[in-house]
Amino acid sequence: MDEKSMGSCFQLVFAPIDELFPDDAPLVSSGFRVIPLDIKTDGPPSGRTLDLASSLEVGATTQQVAGNGSQDVCNLRSVLTIAFQFPYETHLQDTVAAMARQYVRSIVSAVQRVSMAISPSHSGLNTAGQKLISGSPEAATLVRWICQSYRYHLGVDLVSHSDQAGESLLRMFWDHQDAVLCCSFKEKPVFTFGNQMGVDMLETTLVALQDLTLDKIFDEPGRKALHAEVPKLMEQGYAYLPAGVCLSGMGRHVSYEQAVAWKVLGEDGNVHCLAFCFVNWSFI
Repeated sequence: MDEKSMGSCFQLVFAPIDELFPDDAPLVSSGFRVIPLDIKTDGPPSGRTLDLASSLEVGATTQQVAGNGSQDVCNLRSVLTIAFQFPYETHLQDTVAAMARQYVRSIVSAVQRVSMAISPSHSGLNTAGQKLISGSPEAATLVRWICQSYRYHLGVDLVSHSDQAGESLLRMFWDHQDAVLCCSFKEKPVFTFGNQMGVDMLETTLVALQDLTLDKIFDEPGRKALHAEVPKLMEQGYAYLPAGVCLSGMGRHVSYEQAVAWKVLGEDGNVHCLAFCFVNWSFI
């Protein structure tokens, strides 16, 4: 990391020490850097470290931030880079690597949740309204395709007043009572989008959603039930899945009363992705 980067912030974070650690255990440092993308050139670069914890406090601290901030500050875009180090013994390399990947995913997910919580909108729709992945339609367009395809295949509306469009339809989809998730229409489907309930059910964020694959969230009976319905899904465009159990991104078991899968068709009539609606889900 270039220590002279304009407007960058850096801080070392050391692993906590407890009585289980030997006295001669090495301190392995990790660090993070916040680099603003929209740097103003008419003033001195900021040297303050982003303090996510203090930003969550209410009262004087929040008022001070609000008083000193401007609309430009609220809309400032930044890149957060986090570096980790993990000591390991040679024979434990694979085990530590698996643990490290899960640890990093949980840290990234936690940081994303905090950043969304302290963002001015607090709605999560800022992320949803942007392009999901390169070459994909924007969220409002995708939600319209999801709702239109649901009505086309099943003959009923996914959300009330689904004839609306734009921000109104996006808001109703985002606030829908059941978990709705979309995945790519490929040999190994990867999740690409979802509503608030879908993100909550998988205990992830819209960004981290793309790290999860469809087969990983189902247990063995769930995978068998899904595979049994694939021919019907391909032929008629939709299929119902019986009650079952799936796994969140954090490994927690989630039960649901029923699931519906359907093809999401784009403007050209071709299949853009697959959508799933999990009804009455809850953590076990």
